Amino acid sequence: MWISLNICLYLSIYYIYAAFISDSCQLQERFKLNGMYQNGDFIIGGLFEVQNLKVFPELNFRTEPELPHCEEFYMASFQQALTMVFAINEINNNNLLPNITLGYQIYDNCLRLGVAFRAAISLVSGTEETFSNLNCTGPPPVIGIVGDPGSTQSIAISSVLGLFRVPMVSYYATCSCLSDRKKYPSFFRTIPSDAFQVRAMVQILKHFGWTWVGLLYSDDDYGIYAAQSFQQEMYWFGGCVAFSEILPYDNNRRDIQRIVEVIQTSTARVLVAFSTDLSSLMDELLLQNVTGKQWIASEAWTTTPVLQTAQYLPLLRGTLGIAIRRGQIQGLHDFLKGLRPDNNPKNSTIKIFWENMFECKFEVGGKNIAQEQGENKCSGQEDLSSTDTAFTDVSELRASYNVYKAVYALAHALHDLMHCEEGRGPFSKNGCADISNLKPWQLVHYLEKVNFTTGFGDHVSFNENGDALAIYDVMNWHPRSDGSIVVRTVGVVNEGATRGKVLKLDDDALYWNFETKKPPRSVCSESCHPGTRRVRRKGLPVCCFDCLPCGDGEISNTTDSPECFRCPDEFWSSPENDNCIPKEVEFLSYEDPLGISLTTASLLGTSFCALVMVIFALHRNTPIVRANNSELSFLLLVSLKLCFLCVLLFIGRPQLWTCQLRHAVFGISFVLCISSILVKTMVVIAVFKSSRPEGKSAIKWFGSAQQRGTVLALISTQVAICTVWLSTASPTPLKNSHYIRSKIVYECAIGSVAGFSMLLGYIGLLAAVSFLLAFMARKLPDNFNEAKFITFSMLVFCAVWIAFVPAYVSSPGKYAVAVEIFAILASSFGLLVAIFAPKCYIIILHPERNTKKAIMERPTQNK
Repeated sequence: MWISLNICLYLSIYYIYAAFISDSCQLQERFKLNGMYQNGDFIIGGLFEVQNLKVFPELNFRTEPELPHCEEFYMASFQQALTMVFAINEINNNNLLPNITLGYQIYDNCLRLGVAFRAAISLVSGTEETFSNLNCTGPPPVIGIVGDPGSTQSIAISSVLGLFRVPMVSYYATCSCLSDRKKYPSFFRTIPSDAFQVRAMVQILKHFGWTWVGLLYSDDDYGIYAAQSFQQEMYWFGGCVAFSEILPYDNNRRDIQRIVEVIQTSTARVLVAFSTDLSSLMDELLLQNVTGKQWIASEAWTTTPVLQTAQYLPLLRGTLGIAIRRGQIQGLHDFLKGLRPDNNPKNSTIKIFWENMFECKFEVGGKNIAQEQGENKCSGQEDLSSTDTAFTDVSELRASYNVYKAVYALAHALHDLMHCEEGRGPFSKNGCADISNLKPWQLVHYLEKVNFTTGFGDHVSFNENGDALAIYDVMNWHPRSDGSIVVRTVGVVNEGATRGKVLKLDDDALYWNFETKKPPRSVCSESCHPGTRRVRRKGLPVCCFDCLPCGDGEISNTTDSPECFRCPDEFWSSPENDNCIPKEVEFLSYEDPLGISLTTASLLGTSFCALVMVIFALHRNTPIVRANNSELSFLLLVSLKLCFLCVLLFIGRPQLWTCQLRHAVFGISFVLCISSILVKTMVVIAVFKSSRPEGKSAIKWFGSAQQRGTVLALISTQVAICTVWLSTASPTPLKNSHYIRSKIVYECAIGSVAGFSMLLGYIGLLAAVSFLLAFMARKLPDNFNEAKFITFSMLVFCAVWIAFVPAYVSSPGKYAVAVEIFAILASSFGLLVAIFAPKCYIIILHPERNTKKAIMERPTQNK
């Protein structure tokens, strides 16, 4: 193939060289090619796959190579060539190009690159035998070429034509590589490129949620580039290819068997194929009974009749594919029916067609051999009106419709060129093209800007890469009652759609080759539900993944989320981790069982204090009440009531005023309590010392006024500490999420650690002094020793608050508040019980001991 191409290039260079050394340009030799010809003011070339060349003549480089002989006439391809003839005749008969007649030169490429390249060289060389111009210049033989249908042939031909900017408009070459404007500056096409084809196929996969697919492609430019584009599109779509295999053109059985084994073992239930030759693979799949697969066909074989037989029905029914846009061409059917052979030797393709239709033979020059033998065949009078073949069938005009658009694109470009106004032209000095000396590159300029609408209503224009607007029909293979397959249109993919979806599909019209009559599932991994995230499996394609649940405080609210997102500070993840909900606000409330218990204890302590006050008030003149300084006793009871009541400020939703008051009231109440006990202890010691001769003067320093002043001074210090604290760094309500991330602990921030420490430290200092003084006086000889009770109460008080510090620090949330309340209640109950319970016991149960004598007498010592 490439050897032939090199020979063609060599001959072209040789002829050019020969022209420079001779006085005239002479065509050395003409290729023998089958085709059709019609003269005109401007000639449009055409390349079509009318026949197939199975064996190319061998080259030995010693003798002149034999001319290739093409066989197997393709009626559908011949229809495409005749569509070009019809379009040119139609243009000549309308007013698109007034005073201009278009002609054509159409060649058969025989499905071979070598033949196609020879035909292209013949088109650009022209039909003139010699040129008298010494510069070997003249009007262009063809103003443009319609074709070639093959991607490989178009790549080779466009590489040469692009050097001379000769426009080439293909109607079937889809390789995305041809969109490279630097390599192929004059290439255009009316069929969308494989890049659009792949996107259309991926749209179908996306519609049904198929992310795990097998890929088969032919080992040529079409298959390789299509497969590369497909894998890229699948990557961006989020799908992946289960396997990727090349379909060999030589149909090597070993390779076919290897591909079948891969298909059998793969878990992918959807197979995508980019190829034009699948019959050998399908035969092997049927032999191995490999069914249950959903085939996705590229436009290369979606509408091919080769596989639409009863033989492949079990395997291929339900196949989905895309096909190039089907159109309608008014008058084409009558034109094809009226085709007749003629005696023009340049229209050899028509003679070959007639020979295949009526099994006769023409000699060169048009002499009918069959008619001379007495057979009434090939007389030129045969009628095709009753013939129903692929040639006359215009119900599925796809490739032919693209040919029609390609011819009209060249005609519209020529029309725009002819209507250029001098001074407003696109060329040098705003000039226009010289119609009598038209340059191919000038037509390329207008072809890039062509914009028209066909009679069928389709818009035709080219983008910056020479590609047409992408629009495809979605096809579905339905079984017939006779066992064959009929291909039906079930949707459309329109990349140019300005509104709505690119893919429009009639789901009710689809046929599925599965027992469920529903589309299959083809995924490597099932979708991850909201509340989970995708984690790719190591060593496997991107669509193979595991679903891991989101962590606490994180959510994912979409399917197949690649990551989880953290909720805002005041929100937490729901139990399903699919949305953020407000965090539960936690504080010690009155409805909480713990809050109810502590409130009850607070009220009981307050009630006990009130009860003791009533008892003391009723027995205020009794010796045991008077002996213990009734004024300080009542003051102590009042302070204990405040201690019990301040607990209520710690319960309930924290507010600014409760946060400011709770510690201030707590601090002042306890200082009042401890200062009363301290003064009470000092009075006991002073009274004991006054009973001795050396201590009679001590009692005068502890009169009522001095007692009140001492208590007031001690309280004033605490009030000053609280005032400075509240004015500089006041406690405020705080929503704290550090203890429990799923909850908001509503608490009071102390504001200043130093202020809070000074408040507690001052209470602790007074308690320590009271404990030491009481401990020193615990062995006084009186029968009822007040110092013993004070010592015990201070011991309980100090033990409670020493244990409070580590418990408070280690307790989270509302339990820290509960620990502080417990410390307040425990120390208050300890003081109340230790100091006042013995007195109430004597007053109520043993009134006989509530006498001055019983209180003043000393306990009897045992000997």
